[in-house]
Amino acid sequence: MSAIVFLIIGVVSGCLAGIVLQGGRLALLGNIIIGIIGSVAGGFLFGSLGLSADGLIGSVFTATIGGMILLFGVRVIK
Repeated sequence: MSAIVFLIIGVVSGCLAGIVLQGGRLALLGNIIIGIIGSVAGGFLFGSLGLSADGLIGSVFTATIGGMILLFGVRVIK
């Protein structure tokens, strides 16, 4: 996967996770960071459960779920 596609997935999934859990959007850099960390967390979680999501939509879904878990964890810690 190219770096540009990876960043686009990060922006989209970070934005979706921010909208679902916070009711608003983060800055562009915040969306990218949440999306990238979320994709790693979501990939680990889905792999641990024996699930897989293929393709662009599956990648965005996995990263969004991971980003939501990340944002929820940050909210609990605060």
